Amino acid sequence: MSNRYSQTAFSFLLSCIFIGQLSQAEDYPQWRGKNRDGVLDEKGLLQTLPSGPLPRLWSVEVGPGYSGPTVSEGRVYMTDRGLGEEERDVERVLCFDSQNGELIWSHEYEARYNDSRFNIGYKAGPRAAVTVHDNKAYAVGAMGHLKCFVASSGDLVWERNLADEYSVKMPIWGITAAPLIYDDLLIQIAGGTNGACVVAFDLQTGKERWRAIDELAGYSAPILIQQGDQAVAICWTGQSLTGLNPENGKTLWRFPMEPRNMPIGVATPVVSGEHLFVSSFYDGSMLVKISRDSPSAELVWRRIGQSERNTDALHCMISTPLIKGEYIYGVDSYGELRCLDLKTGDRVWESTDAVPRARWATIHTFQDGDREIMLNDQGELIFTTLTPQGYQENSRAKLLAPTLRQLPRRNGVTWAHPAIADGIVYARSDKELVAVSIRASN
Repeated sequence: MSNRYSQTAFSFLLSCIFIGQLSQAEDYPQWRGKNRDGVLDEKGLLQTLPSGPLPRLWSVEVGPGYSGPTVSEGRVYMTDRGLGEEERDVERVLCFDSQNGELIWSHEYEARYNDSRFNIGYKAGPRAAVTVHDNKAYAVGAMGHLKCFVASSGDLVWERNLADEYSVKMPIWGITAAPLIYDDLLIQIAGGTNGACVVAFDLQTGKERWRAIDELAGYSAPILIQQGDQAVAICWTGQSLTGLNPENGKTLWRFPMEPRNMPIGVATPVVSGEHLFVSSFYDGSMLVKISRDSPSAELVWRRIGQSERNTDALHCMISTPLIKGEYIYGVDSYGELRCLDLKTGDRVWESTDAVPRARWATIHTFQDGDREIMLNDQGELIFTTLTPQGYQENSRAKLLAPTLRQLPRRNGVTWAHPAIADGIVYARSDKELVAVSIRASN
């Protein structure tokens, strides 16, 4: 073989390896990942965390906010309340280079959390993760400022003011659900009156295409499932769990879930096989069996405790639970990590090892094969395995320091959901956005 041929073959081999590596890179383009299910599809991650604080690839200063980052095409997106120690009446949409944290673009606009009509509680910043699709970035703020940007440049394509246009019955914590993309539509939990709890907009123009459900809004983000030939948008509002036809907003099935105190469903609905599960801080849990052949569903069980302290089954707050095999795992009202029997909702075990016990204590969880990757509200990254036998912790390391703007008590929290993309954890507090590698060494 000639040297020239060998060099050509070697170059071709290197290019194939490089392209293969790129094809394996995973984006995290929307709330809870590409399928909104918190399931990772990444290879070559660490199996055990190193001792001590995790070394950072980069960190950048950001303002306060509850919204987690998303990652697409080498860019990281998030929203905040603006820089500075004093509260500002603005929200920002930010885009950073995923490799070095350099700011690519930003967009700032006025957002008053307490005006003559609304008074949003917990004012640290916007809630919803940015959704990225087809070189567009879609962001919604706590007051309902819905905006579409060119994802690479930040140029504004269109915008809607949900609060004004739809006479929103504003939830006490504002608009929180990340925009959901279906075909050429953006589906948004808007909280509007006159049958506009859920509104679908044209992706390209922002024009309304349909509206649905005459109910109070909740805080939970919608998801998509498939039932036979029918796509179904699952919307957990402040009063029901409803399956909608995403093409036209027509109700396909519905289960009432009226609040005893106030609408407080925050966690995202989770699906495994034929089971759909939701859990609320005040109003307990509901398991629904969904048909895989047609757009229909039936109630399996519904359990509610006496109060937020005397709970039954599971009363989730911010943490989204998961279904693994024949068991449900989730974080109860004061941080108790629980395992439930899927068929009945009966408790199998409870652990307080993953996060310190406190009202609204939070753990965000990814499923990574047979194990789980967690970030608790004290900023600790945890590798663990959840089984019917118990909570089995492998290792933990400090990722972020808690801050007080999101919750001004108990030494602060880190409530924003992290993103994991191409072996990098992206996480934010009220002060910084950080990138940390959890790739195994080659």
